[in-house]
Amino acid sequence: MTNFNERDPEAKLEALLDIINSSARQAIREYKKTGYGVPSADAATFHPLDSNTDTLALRKSIRLLEGAYHQLSSILAPPQHTVMNFVFNYNWACIDVAFRARLADVLDQHPEGLSVDKLAEAVNLDKVKTARVLRALTLVGCFKEVERDIFANNRLSLILKSTNNSAWYVRHHSQDVSKFAGVMYETMIDEEFSRSHEIDKAPRVFAFRKEGITANQYEMMEDDEEKRDAFHKAMIGQSNLLGASAVLHHYPWNDVSSVVDIGSGIGAFSTPLAKMFPHLKITNQDLPKVMALAKNALEKNAPETLLNGRVEFIPINFLEDAPVVGKDVYYLRHIFHNWPDAEVTTILRNIRKAMRPNSRVLIHDCVMSDTLPRPGGGTSGLSVAPEPMLPNFGAGSHNTYQTDLTMWLTFNSKERTLEELKTIGAAAGLVLTQVYDLVDTMLIELRIDANIKVSKYLDGCRGY
Repeated sequence: MTNFNERDPEAKLEALLDIINSSARQAIREYKKTGYGVPSADAATFHPLDSNTDTLALRKSIRLLEGAYHQLSSILAPPQHTVMNFVFNYNWACIDVAFRARLADVLDQHPEGLSVDKLAEAVNLDKVKTARVLRALTLVGCFKEVERDIFANNRLSLILKSTNNSAWYVRHHSQDVSKFAGVMYETMIDEEFSRSHEIDKAPRVFAFRKEGITANQYEMMEDDEEKRDAFHKAMIGQSNLLGASAVLHHYPWNDVSSVVDIGSGIGAFSTPLAKMFPHLKITNQDLPKVMALAKNALEKNAPETLLNGRVEFIPINFLEDAPVVGKDVYYLRHIFHNWPDAEVTTILRNIRKAMRPNSRVLIHDCVMSDTLPRPGGGTSGLSVAPEPMLPNFGAGSHNTYQTDLTMWLTFNSKERTLEELKTIGAAAGLVLTQVYDLVDTMLIELRIDANIKVSKYLDGCRGY
């Protein structure tokens, strides 16, 4: 490991430049492997790699690239410039306009480009303001101006089409979470909210109260099909944006025969899993109303997976009930980060009751890691960035840390460190056995702790 002397800052800069160069070249190699070359900034279609469910190697190179160039810029740029860049940024608001007005949908009908006059008329917006929004986004590579006042889609803006699930996750942030973020400091000094970590004291609740809304997020969706549909699309979009489908390729699914998807939603994970691994017996478990939606979605999108009872739907309240008994894998994606530690421990203890000796729990979430090096190196099984980068890849871990803030704003909950997950697992009689680094998310495997006797464990559960 290189030892960088603080008195030789130029050596650090050179090392960061080397990381930027090598990681960019690795990304280029990943694109070239497809046989289609590297993407173009002006491309009006997606690159084949954009829809690939396994882009882990590319994502690892981008994590290095982003972490290194942000760190380099923060060193070389005047500090006031960098700090101003943090806040002087309305891209999220411009993206919100583009999505809500369906600008990308309209431009999709005009691949050669459309004048801003006609585009604004088509979406019933002022043409001058529409042009300003588009130019602000064009600066960062989203949309392109092919001629003066004539705009067209490009590879980035295609994400904003209403037919793209990722756009709905973008919308969730630009319209909803941004509102919760606006009251973050208020909740930190409010007498009722400031010291609470309960779900009903989230900034979301504070923001809604200011608008006179008392229902929680799920109650608001229950009787509103449009909101419910938008949320389910957003959750699928979240998985796409975080590259969560890499789990389909980087876990030994051929070594197991049965999987329970706990908190499955409408099947964002279990549907592609069933398609890729026809030998698996898959059980989706979620609340009764969600199970009805999930079955309808599977009948529409993958009816072949329902043959011979390969996929089943069994309602559950995972805070109260144990899942189906004796399966090989109990999988939870983006579940634990919604809940405080006590509830997460309850969920795991309920799963533990259903497990047999060779069963395992797979927790698929973002995992927080250290900004300081650990003695002796390493981060308890997590990948560590090369020096002089921050061990957790710095800005290369942007999505993880922003997701953590999203969970605070929305549910007053959090993403956890590996140590926190190990502690919660131990409270349920489970031990960490494997960590799979999927870049924006991690897959944490827990198994039954062989050192704990079953009778002793069950006595502990009864007393909980």
